[in-house]
Amino acid sequence: MTPEGQELLRRGGQALGLDLTPHEEQFARLLELLRAGNERLNLTALKQEKDIVLKHFVDSLTCLRGGHLDGELRTLDLGTGAGFPALPLAIVRPQLHLTPLDSIRKKIEFVRSAAQALGLMQVTPLVGRAETLGRDPAHRECYDRVVARAVAALPVLAELALPLLKVGGRFVAQKGPITPEELEAGQKAAREVGGQLTEVDPFTLPLSGDARTLVVLEKIRHTPAAYPRREGVPTHQPLFWKAK
Repeated sequence: MTPEGQELLRRGGQALGLDLTPHEEQFARLLELLRAGNERLNLTALKQEKDIVLKHFVDSLTCLRGGHLDGELRTLDLGTGAGFPALPLAIVRPQLHLTPLDSIRKKIEFVRSAAQALGLMQVTPLVGRAETLGRDPAHRECYDRVVARAVAALPVLAELALPLLKVGGRFVAQKGPITPEELEAGQKAAREVGGQLTEVDPFTLPLSGDARTLVVLEKIRHTPAAYPRREGVPTHQPLFWKAK
C-alpha cells in the first residue's frame, strides 16, 4: 500500500471513530492478496488503490456504526463476495466469530486463503445459499448477527437473513440510498419472517461522500417454518415487493 493509501485508510477510520494504524500492515497485505486474486478470478470491479481502500475497506467498516457488532458475536456475512465486509471486520474486531457465505466457490476459496494468510483464525468461510442454510438445523436461528453489503433489496434480505438469526439477534444491512417503498416492503417482510425494523441510519461514506444507509432489523420471534422459501424464490418473488 502506498503512503497515499495508508493516509486514506487512516482518515477513513478516523471519520468512523476507529484507529486503523495498528492494522495497516494487515490491510496492506489484504490489498496485495485482492489484487493478485483479481488477476486470476475477477473478484471485484474495483482496481485502483483509492477505490479499494475507500469502497471496500472503509465501507465495510461502516457497519460498526451504532455498536451493533460489539462483543463476541457469532456473525454471518451474507453474500460476502471477495470477503466484504467479513475480512475488514475480522481485522478490526478479532472477537467476532465470522462466517463469510457465498454461493460462488472460487470467491469463498479466495476468502479462505486470504483469512489464513492474514492470520484470521476466527473466520470460517462457507460455500452455500442462504435459502438452504436457513433450513439447516446447524445454522437456522444460530447466529447473533447477520451482515450484508449491497446484496439485494431489503425484502429479499429480510427473508434470507432473519431465519439464520437467534431470537434477539440483529441483521445489519449496508445499503446505498433506500426509497420509502423499499423500506416499507422490508418492514413488512421482516414482520412476516419474525423481525422488526429498529434503525435506519443514513450517512455519507467518509472522504468519498457517497450516500449510504445502515438498516437494522431485530429478530423478535421464531421464523415460521415456511421461510425461507426454496432457492431463488426470495430473489425472483420478493415478499411485498415487485422484483426489479
